[in-house]
Amino acid sequence: MSKVKYYYDSETLSYRKIEPKKGKSFALATLFLLGIIATSFVLALVYLNIPNVETPKEKAYKREIENMKFQYELLNKRMQDVVQVLENVEERDNNIYRVYFEANPISDEQRRSGFGGINRYKNLEGYENSEIIKETTKNIDKLSKRLVIQSKSLDEIAALAKNKEALLASIPAIQPVKNDDLKRMASGYGIRMHPILKYRKMHNGMDFSAPTSTEVFATGNATVKKARRTSGFGNLIVLDHGFGYETYYAHLNEFNVRRGQKVKRGEIIGYVGNTGLSTAPHLHYEVHKNGKVVNPINFYHGDLTAEEYDIMLNQSTLENQSLD
Repeated sequence: MSKVKYYYDSETLSYRKIEPKKGKSFALATLFLLGIIATSFVLALVYLNIPNVETPKEKAYKREIENMKFQYELLNKRMQDVVQVLENVEERDNNIYRVYFEANPISDEQRRSGFGGINRYKNLEGYENSEIIKETTKNIDKLSKRLVIQSKSLDEIAALAKNKEALLASIPAIQPVKNDDLKRMASGYGIRMHPILKYRKMHNGMDFSAPTSTEVFATGNATVKKARRTSGFGNLIVLDHGFGYETYYAHLNEFNVRRGQKVKRGEIIGYVGNTGLSTAPHLHYEVHKNGKVVNPINFYHGDLTAEEYDIMLNQSTLENQSLD
């Protein structure tokens, strides 16, 4: 409460109250208000131009952002560790499991391909830290896709493992005729002189010389796909072993099986002959895998020692004249 001021009136010989002038009071009030505004403006300019001055709220936001960046860095580090473990599993999958079960390896392009099409991360754009968020999200998506591919691959391997016993019984693994002394192998796989056509051509199998009516054995469990006479191969048996394998037995004298019949490894399916384009009694034997001819020398592991295999391998590489 403001003090009341008085003055002495000599005419009335008494004290009178001093009344403030209205104009002066208004001017003082206006001046005071302008002083406050000017002071606030100056303080605001000073505040905005002083570096590293932050409000408590700004400090809290900054701490939150720094913590977010730290968490994203930790997340990326953990993802790198997971990727290293996954790469190890992928390598074993391609080079051990899929090789063992004769499955085609999965290419790096297929495993590590990204996501095409529209911008999947458009909703993450427009922020101060959009790039780190987008990069982390992309890494998670790629990792998830690789895990899905690897999971499906392991499911496939598990299914193949269940069929491994059947595969081992079906895959060609023995010589098609008795050849204990290893002297019946007459011509191997490769470029050979044809005895009738008289020019060098690819010899797609191995020739085993043997007397007519020598027993011919199925080299693995199979179903008889063909058992009929042909022009070039003469009497021919084709066995379907499954798993992409087929074996051919040509120039036979007689059949001991019929089309559609199931046979076991070591079972007699026919007898050596001299039919078709043949110059002497022998068995022409071929192995096919997924429709392509392969060298039969790789499929005698069931009845050859390492030393015997070396002898057979050396004999098969000699470039001589084939018997068909």
